[in-house]
Amino acid sequence: MQQQTAVTAAPYGDWPSPVDAALVASHDGHPEYVGTVGEEVWWTAPRPGEGGRRALIRRRTDGAEVPVLAPPWNVRGKVMGYGGMPWAAVDRASGPLLVFVHFADQRLYVFEPDAPAGAAPRPLTPLSAVGEGLRWADPVLLPERGEVWCVLEEFTGAGPTDVRRVIAAVPLDGSAAEDRAAVRELTDDRHRFLTGPRLSPDGRRVAWIVWDHPRMPWDGTEVMLADVAEDGSFTGARPVLGGPEESVAQIEWAEDGALLAATDRTGWWNLHRLQPPEEAAGAREGAMAGRPVELCPRQEEFGGPLWKLGHRWFAPLTGGLIAVLHGRGAVALGILDPRTGELADVPGPWTEWEPTLAVNGTRVVGVAAGPRSGHEVVELDVCTGRSRVIGSAHTDPVDPAYYPRPEARTFTGPDGREIHAQLYPPHHPGHTAPDGELPPYVIWAHGGPTGRAPLVLDLEIAYFTSRGIGVAEVNYGGSTGYGRAYRERLREQWGVVDVQDCAAVAGALADEGVADRARLAIRGGSAGGWTAAASLTATDLYACATVSYPILDLVSWATGGTHDFESRYTESLVGPFAEVADRYRERSPLHRADRVGSPFVLLQGLDDTICPPEQCERFLEAVSGRGVPHAYLTFEGEGHGFRRADTMIRALEAELSLYIQTFGLIRSDVPTLELLKSAVPNSTGGAS
Repeated sequence: MQQQTAVTAAPYGDWPSPVDAALVASHDGHPEYVGTVGEEVWWTAPRPGEGGRRALIRRRTDGAEVPVLAPPWNVRGKVMGYGGMPWAAVDRASGPLLVFVHFADQRLYVFEPDAPAGAAPRPLTPLSAVGEGLRWADPVLLPERGEVWCVLEEFTGAGPTDVRRVIAAVPLDGSAAEDRAAVRELTDDRHRFLTGPRLSPDGRRVAWIVWDHPRMPWDGTEVMLADVAEDGSFTGARPVLGGPEESVAQIEWAEDGALLAATDRTGWWNLHRLQPPEEAAGAREGAMAGRPVELCPRQEEFGGPLWKLGHRWFAPLTGGLIAVLHGRGAVALGILDPRTGELADVPGPWTEWEPTLAVNGTRVVGVAAGPRSGHEVVELDVCTGRSRVIGSAHTDPVDPAYYPRPEARTFTGPDGREIHAQLYPPHHPGHTAPDGELPPYVIWAHGGPTGRAPLVLDLEIAYFTSRGIGVAEVNYGGSTGYGRAYRERLREQWGVVDVQDCAAVAGALADEGVADRARLAIRGGSAGGWTAAASLTATDLYACATVSYPILDLVSWATGGTHDFESRYTESLVGPFAEVADRYRERSPLHRADRVGSPFVLLQGLDDTICPPEQCERFLEAVSGRGVPHAYLTFEGEGHGFRRADTMIRALEAELSLYIQTFGLIRSDVPTLELLKSAVPNSTGGAS
């Protein structure tokens, strides 16, 4: 029985907490890219204490979780900057055969985990000295053909946009490890972006998704269909679904040869079925037959933004049923009967599911979390309806009495528009605040911006709430999970709608007497860092800001200052640069630095190619001499987003120190961050 704790009064922000930065860092990240290999379940898992590598884990049939590869093998790709499904494996009588991408050199390797001790992975692909080399993602392993088919991203020059992408076949005999010519290209490169191939059950057809600049995959994509010749070449490639204003997020083949697609042609990513040609008389030659049939019409999302190749929101099961992730805001796992449209949700404590699903017969495996539990690998037996945790099981690292108690809210923004958010009020089992005191609150702006903040247990949030600092995560206009119309509120309005929506939530909390208006802060990373920095230049609502690996100058970002995938993202977010160049300058925090009056801390990885450090350095130069307290922390070996435990500890403690100094808190549990009033960027990992 849990012992009752006496509750005493202490100012918000001064409460002691067992949730320290080291604990948060050790639990950062979650399982990803699940798959089944025979009767086993495999997935990648974070290792913050091992330099941020991603381990590949297998759950044996006896329930044991063991690593497939020892350090320093790092199963993670870099295609499109964010990577994608980095492994594939098949079960054989002699044991599994695995292919995977190693992060350090981005080569594709083959490995037999059950081979005699001493066997090591062998490279299948060569290195390239051109640009950022050769990268691979979303593999399909075909041992009967002696090949693995996957996306090849090949740099053709030194520039970030000197790149081409095709579906390629890599021989499993290792002949391509030294000879690029041994890689067989299965598609041409007329499309800028594409996903990995999906083979029909009979192996006679193949489908994949394509899109081109300036569209992002959530703007508009097309599904390509081709026939597979005896020699494995693709013939007669033609589009069968999608277009410039229709986003197809995922495709899979059903058992009967129908093509299933998550498409937002109705305004929501809903599941559709394209009949095989033989089912409809008069269908044009080679086409899927008839119009796409909607399987479960709902104002909910059955798909999401394709930031990483291999994201999977649905998976066909043996017998015709389909496992689906769906919801409006929150994400549930359900089993859909496509013949009747009936959808049965899986019971359990999980309220959010990651876009990774795998099936084996009537078993479904995914990654799920809830407000009181972190991400776990969960298995559902469709026949019995029973679900259970089979991997990365959540254990409470501290007394769960210190966890926040979140609340989903809908606020009203400018023009009466709805704004979705999650509130995490200050919470401590042994402390409350003196009567009449209001807590400080930090507004969290998520990245993307085409993304969403899920309502799950996050120890980083508990780090603040258990100390008496509230958190509000804002799913501002432009966020996913609420339909295409909500997503497109940000069209040409980036730096306006996101800033206004965050400010509306912050202002409403102050008006309601929930938050102290004088102690409001904003923080975010990547696109969230943009929103945080833009907010400092657009309003005096916030007392301070934490800005991590941000976009700060739209002009340079849109003119070769970022990687290829997002190099024209701003055309939808801001407008065509050639037509509205002044808008790019007017909205950029770099060019509005004279309006910054609140303290801030900048956190930046020095290996970031998506939001390069150069933008932070130029911003600091623009702020220099204005007397604004600030700090600039840089981290060697970190890219876009932090993965190393020591980095995360330093960043989190620096953020808390900023709040201590700005909000007038009394704490001594973190090092004091030196806030300076000049800007002299460095690269040592310290403040400047």
